[in-house]
Amino acid sequence: MNHPWPPHRKKALGKLILLILFAVGLFLLFPITLSFIEAATRSIRVLWWLILLLALGGWLYWSASRKS
Repeated sequence: MNHPWPPHRKKALGKLILLILFAVGLFLLFPITLSFIEAATRSIRVLWWLILLLALGGWLYWSASRKS
């Protein structure tokens, strides 16, 4: 009963892997972001900024990928 993955799942998995590789690349390119995330885990005030930035990024991605 091992069915192949539907095309939309393969596409979603590919996008997720690409997003993770992009994030790792940014961490390597800008090491200050890694220290920002480490500080965010220690300070609630910085953590809220991190959450807001992630939400903004998600909203921008969603609004850019919407079909007209």
